[in-house]
Amino acid sequence: MKNIGVIIGSLRKASFNRQVAQHLVAEFGDKANFEIVEISQLPLYNQDLDDEGLDVYTEFRNKIRSLDAVVFVTPEYNRSVPAALKNALDIASRPKVENAWDNIPCGIISCSPGRLGAFGANHHLRQSLSFLNMPTLLQPEMYFSEVKALLENEEKLNRYLGGFVEALLKFVDA
Repeated sequence: MKNIGVIIGSLRKASFNRQVAQHLVAEFGDKANFEIVEISQLPLYNQDLDDEGLDVYTEFRNKIRSLDAVVFVTPEYNRSVPAALKNALDIASRPKVENAWDNIPCGIISCSPGRLGAFGANHHLRQSLSFLNMPTLLQPEMYFSEVKALLENEEKLNRYLGGFVEALLKFVDA
Protein backbone atom coordinates (compact mmCIF):
# COMPACT_ATOMS: atom_id res chain seq x y z
CA MET A 1 0.00 0.00 0.00
CA LYS A 2 1.11 3.53 -0.77
CA ASN A 3 2.09 5.91 2.04
CA ILE A 4 0.29 9.17 1.42
CA GLY A 5 0.78 12.23 3.56
CA VAL A 6 -2.13 14.60 4.06
CA ILE A 7 -1.09 18.19 4.72
CA ILE A 8 -3.76 20.56 5.99
CA GLY A 9 -3.33 24.24 5.23
CA SER A 10 -5.53 25.40 8.11
CA LEU A 11 -4.11 25.26 11.63
CA ARG A 12 -7.51 25.41 13.37
CA LYS A 13 -8.32 22.26 15.36
CA ALA A 14 -11.86 21.98 13.99
CA SER A 15 -11.41 23.62 10.59
CA PHE A 16 -13.50 22.39 7.70
CA ASN A 17 -10.28 21.42 5.93
CA ARG A 18 -9.16 19.31 8.89
CA GLN A 19 -12.58 17.64 8.96
CA VAL A 20 -12.31 16.76 5.27
CA ALA A 21 -8.75 15.46 5.77
CA GLN A 22 -9.75 13.38 8.78
CA HIS A 23 -12.68 11.95 6.84
CA LEU A 24 -10.35 11.04 3.97
CA VAL A 25 -7.97 9.24 6.36
CA ALA A 26 -10.77 7.42 8.20
CA GLU A 27 -12.86 6.36 5.20
CA PHE A 28 -10.20 5.45 2.65
CA GLY A 29 -7.51 3.79 4.79
CA ASP A 30 -8.21 0.49 3.03
CA LYS A 31 -6.96 2.03 -0.25
CA ALA A 32 -3.70 3.58 1.03
CA ASN A 33 -1.89 4.45 4.25
CA PHE A 34 -3.15 8.01 4.62
CA GLU A 35 -1.45 9.96 7.39
CA ILE A 36 -1.93 13.55 8.44
CA VAL A 37 1.44 15.32 8.47
CA GLU A 38 1.19 18.23 10.89
CA ILE A 39 2.72 21.58 10.01
CA SER A 40 1.66 23.66 13.03
CA GLN A 41 4.93 22.96 14.86
CA LEU A 42 7.09 24.36 12.08
CA PRO A 43 8.64 27.75 12.86
CA LEU A 44 8.85 30.22 10.02
CA TYR A 45 11.60 29.27 7.61
CA ASN A 46 14.86 31.00 8.51
CA GLN A 47 18.14 30.17 6.79
CA ASP A 48 20.03 30.90 10.02
CA LEU A 49 18.03 28.25 11.89
CA ASP A 50 18.56 25.88 8.99
CA ASP A 51 22.32 26.44 9.11
CA GLU A 52 22.21 25.54 12.82
CA GLY A 53 20.51 22.23 11.94
CA LEU A 54 17.10 22.83 13.50
CA ASP A 55 15.74 19.33 14.23
CA VAL A 56 12.10 20.12 13.39
CA TYR A 57 13.12 21.14 9.85
CA THR A 58 15.13 17.94 9.38
CA GLU A 59 12.35 15.73 10.77
CA PHE A 60 9.77 17.34 8.48
CA ARG A 61 11.97 16.93 5.40
CA ASN A 62 12.65 13.29 6.25
CA LYS A 63 8.92 12.66 6.70
CA ILE A 64 8.17 14.16 3.28
CA ARG A 65 10.91 12.05 1.64
CA SER A 66 9.36 8.89 3.13
CA LEU A 67 6.03 9.43 1.35
CA ASP A 68 4.83 7.99 -1.95
CA ALA A 69 2.46 10.93 -2.49
CA VAL A 70 0.93 13.96 -0.78
CA VAL A 71 -2.60 15.33 -0.61
CA PHE A 72 -2.90 19.02 0.22
CA VAL A 73 -6.18 20.09 1.81
CA THR A 74 -6.32 23.85 1.97
CA PRO A 75 -8.55 26.84 2.55
CA GLU A 76 -8.07 30.11 0.71
CA TYR A 77 -6.65 33.18 2.41
CA ASN A 78 -6.62 36.32 0.27
CA ARG A 79 -6.81 34.32 -3.00
CA SER A 80 -3.82 32.24 -1.99
CA VAL A 81 -2.76 29.52 0.44
CA PRO A 82 -2.34 30.08 4.16
CA ALA A 83 1.11 31.18 5.34
CA ALA A 84 1.58 27.95 7.31
CA LEU A 85 1.22 25.86 4.16
CA LYS A 86 3.58 28.07 2.16
CA ASN A 87 6.06 27.85 5.05
CA ALA A 88 5.92 24.03 4.95
CA LEU A 89 6.59 24.10 1.21
CA ASP A 90 9.55 26.40 1.76
CA ILE A 91 11.07 24.33 4.57
CA ALA A 92 11.01 21.04 2.70
CA SER A 93 12.32 22.65 -0.49
CA ARG A 94 15.55 23.87 1.13
CA PRO A 95 18.33 23.66 0.38
CA LYS A 96 17.24 23.74 -3.25
CA VAL A 97 19.60 20.93 -4.27
CA GLU A 98 17.95 18.69 -1.64
CA ASN A 99 14.31 19.56 -2.36
CA ALA A 100 12.34 16.94 -0.37
CA TRP A 101 9.27 17.50 -2.57
CA ASP A 102 11.11 16.58 -5.76
CA ASN A 103 9.11 14.21 -7.94
CA ILE A 104 6.54 13.35 -5.23
CA PRO A 105 3.10 13.07 -6.86
CA CYS A 106 0.34 15.07 -5.23
CA GLY A 107 -3.29 16.05 -5.32
CA ILE A 108 -5.09 19.13 -4.07
CA ILE A 109 -8.41 19.52 -2.30
CA SER A 110 -9.45 23.09 -1.59
CA CYS A 111 -12.35 23.87 0.73
CA SER A 112 -14.41 26.95 1.40
CA PRO A 113 -17.60 27.76 3.26
CA GLY A 114 -18.41 30.06 0.33
CA ARG A 115 -19.24 29.26 -3.26
CA LEU A 116 -15.83 29.49 -4.92
CA GLY A 117 -14.40 26.37 -3.28
CA ALA A 118 -11.07 28.09 -2.62
CA PHE A 119 -10.41 28.12 -6.36
CA GLY A 120 -7.73 30.81 -6.02
CA ALA A 121 -5.77 28.86 -3.39
CA ASN A 122 -6.00 25.68 -5.43
CA HIS A 123 -4.48 27.30 -8.50
CA HIS A 124 -1.94 29.36 -6.60
CA LEU A 125 -0.74 26.19 -4.89
CA ARG A 126 -0.37 24.50 -8.29
CA GLN A 127 2.13 27.21 -9.30
CA SER A 128 4.38 26.46 -6.32
CA LEU A 129 4.07 22.69 -6.79
CA SER A 130 5.10 23.02 -10.42
CA PHE A 131 8.26 24.86 -9.41
CA LEU A 132 8.97 22.22 -6.74
CA ASN A 133 8.77 19.51 -9.44
CA MET A 134 5.75 17.80 -7.90
CA PRO A 135 3.63 16.01 -10.50
CA THR A 136 0.12 17.21 -9.68
CA LEU A 137 -3.12 15.33 -10.34
CA LEU A 138 -5.06 17.37 -12.88
CA GLN A 139 -8.43 15.59 -12.80
CA PRO A 140 -10.63 15.43 -10.92
CA GLU A 141 -10.22 18.96 -9.63
CA MET A 142 -11.49 19.14 -6.07
CA TYR A 143 -13.05 22.48 -5.09
CA PHE A 144 -15.33 21.91 -2.11
CA SER A 145 -17.62 24.92 -1.98
CA GLU A 146 -20.15 25.26 0.81
CA VAL A 147 -18.07 22.63 2.58
CA LYS A 148 -20.13 22.65 5.79
CA ALA A 149 -23.14 21.25 3.91
CA LEU A 150 -20.90 18.72 2.15
CA LEU A 151 -19.54 17.48 5.49
CA GLU A 152 -23.13 16.90 6.57
CA ASN A 153 -23.80 14.76 3.48
CA GLU A 154 -21.48 11.78 4.01
CA GLU A 155 -22.71 9.91 0.93
CA LYS A 156 -21.88 12.82 -1.36
CA LEU A 157 -18.56 13.49 0.38
CA ASN A 158 -17.55 9.83 0.03
CA ARG A 159 -18.49 9.84 -3.65
CA TYR A 160 -16.30 12.89 -4.32
CA LEU A 161 -13.39 11.68 -2.21
CA GLY A 162 -13.69 8.14 -3.57
CA GLY A 163 -13.27 9.36 -7.13
CA PHE A 164 -10.36 11.55 -6.07
CA VAL A 165 -8.60 8.71 -4.24
CA GLU A 166 -9.07 6.33 -7.17
CA ALA A 167 -7.62 8.86 -9.62
CA LEU A 168 -4.77 9.77 -7.27
CA LEU A 169 -3.70 6.17 -6.78
CA LYS A 170 -3.71 5.53 -10.55
CA PHE A 171 -1.69 8.71 -10.99
CA VAL A 172 0.84 7.66 -8.35
CA ASP A 173 1.21 4.21 -9.92
CA ALA A 174 1.81 5.78 -13.32
